[in-house]
Amino acid sequence: MTKEAKQKRPKFYQALQEQQPQFIEAVDNLGRAARAAGPLEDKTGHLIQLAACATIHSEGGVHSHTRRALEAGATPEEIRHALMLITSTIGFPSVVAALTWAEDVLAK
Repeated sequence: MTKEAKQKRPKFYQALQEQQPQFIEAVDNLGRAARAAGPLEDKTGHLIQLAACATIHSEGGVHSHTRRALEAGATPEEIRHALMLITSTIGFPSVVAALTWAEDVLAK
C-alpha cells in the first residue's frame, strides 16, 4: 500500500495501526489473501464489500469501499447501483443511508 493510500485511512485506523501494528498487519494480510484467492477483479470485490458494509450499517466501511471502488475503476453510477440492488434485502431506509455515505466520497 502506498504512503498516500495509508494517509487516506481514517485517523482512528491510523492510530490503531500505530498502537497495534501486528493486529492491523494481520487484518491487511487477510484482505490481501481473500482478494488473491479468487477470480473476481478488484472493482467487483470492492462493490461486494461496499454492499456488505451497507448491510451492517458501517458508515466508515461505505466510505472506504466507495473510495476503493473508485480507485479500482468503478464509476459513481456503478457504486450507486450496487447499493440500490440491495434494497429488497436490507430495506429502503438502509440503502438511502448508505447512498448518503457514498455521496460523502463521491462529492469530493
